[in-house]
Amino acid sequence: MVGLAACGQSAAPGYQAKKTIQTGKLRATTFALVSSAENSSLNYRQQYRYIEDIGDGRGYTAGIIGFTSGTGDLRTVIRRYVRLKPHNNRLRKYLPALRRVDGTAAHRGLGQHFVSDWHHAAKDIQMRHAQDAVVDQMYLLPVLRAAQKDDLSPLGQYIYYDAMVVHGPGQDASSFGGIRRRALKLARSPKQGGNQATYLKAFLKVRTRVMQQEKAHKDLSRLSVQRQFINDKNYRLARPLHWKMYGDSYQLK
Repeated sequence: MVGLAACGQSAAPGYQAKKTIQTGKLRATTFALVSSAENSSLNYRQQYRYIEDIGDGRGYTAGIIGFTSGTGDLRTVIRRYVRLKPHNNRLRKYLPALRRVDGTAAHRGLGQHFVSDWHHAAKDIQMRHAQDAVVDQMYLLPVLRAAQKDDLSPLGQYIYYDAMVVHGPGQDASSFGGIRRRALKLARSPKQGGNQATYLKAFLKVRTRVMQQEKAHKDLSRLSVQRQFINDKNYRLARPLHWKMYGDSYQLK
């Protein structure tokens, strides 16, 4: 992934990049951890071309963190890609169909031609930059702002980011904002004088309930991994890291 400066994004206010998952090795570690859950691979840079319907009611899931046609962020990526590459852009023609299927699991106007064109577009540097920019704008920077308010370590930032990737932005009970709001009612954040391990476990407790409501998330391996890191007191996300995700073993040295 390119850094935020390359995407035209500024750092979260008050944050020094070296102490967060925003850039560098901590960013690479965080994205590899999420990729192990989303794509069964540590090589997150290979996921730009990924696309399939995983049967979760959100239509196509695609790209480096799993943008979806049903939630609208996949359309946001393509719109940015079109701005970066306005000519000879194979995905431009799908924007009307993506607008129509927003909020549904439908494939109407998309289908195998869309899948093939997505694979082709993923070879373009402009497409990779578009995906990176949307990741930062819609997911990573809001997470860092929330983590700053709660005074969370890199481990806490990763836990927040993984929740944002899976549940999306928003304030309803099943979105990241709603999960965080309920967690803050169960335990004080470090910013409020609370213990970080206690707070993060409260956050995961709330998130567990949300995930259990969806068939696609019956396996809670990703939460088990996060609890493992909390119990190990690895708040800096220091390597080496060893974990199991959905039965497969991974390590980062």
